Amino acid sequence: METTLNLTTRHDSGKGVARKLRRAGRVPGVIYGGGEEPVLVSMEAQQALLLFHSISVENTILDLMVDDREAERALVREVQTHPYRTELLHVDFLRVQRGVAIELNIPVHVTGVPAGARDGGVLEHIGHDITVKCVPSRIPEAIEVDVSDMETGDVLRVGDLEMPEGVENLTDPERAVCAVSIPKGPELEEEEEVDEAAAEEGAPEEDAAGEETGGDED
Repeated sequence: METTLNLTTRHDSGKGVARKLRRAGRVPGVIYGGGEEPVLVSMEAQQALLLFHSISVENTILDLMVDDREAERALVREVQTHPYRTELLHVDFLRVQRGVAIELNIPVHVTGVPAGARDGGVLEHIGHDITVKCVPSRIPEAIEVDVSDMETGDVLRVGDLEMPEGVENLTDPERAVCAVSIPKGPELEEEEEVDEAAAEEGAPEEDAAGEETGGDED
């Protein structure tokens, strides 16, 4: 998936400049990588927000139209947002070159209903993305995994995922992606609470016994 974002070159930097841009409805950013010098840019805030909400930000190649120059192909490397307002604060873009492999995160999408669900098992989706390496033309939108054959107690790990052609996994193959587990019933939870309470009650007695023993030695 490729799409376009219009940018304007800026020549000043700093917090004051960034605040001024935001008040004018623009977002500061930078384009770097690809063996070229970084370029300071700004973009229309509303256009950027709408675009980022419509794509998978981490693995979508953008055509950056900077001023009147030829489009530059890049990935969004980092997006800084306001802690509680829907507002972009800064965007980093990484240039990509045709045929040159890059590292990026790809989401893992789970499909199907696990066989273990018939016995009361619950699917837990633990790992939601993995890091891969590939050339831009091979970037997948997502890694799909079918969990239909998973029984209760099964764990699917990164090493079990089928990588698309030309895509290399860089994530620990032992990292869990999803698992089918049996939810704790009320009786089991009560037993664990009783065990924890008993352990807490026993701790002071052991400390007291230790203190008495120490007193005898003195």
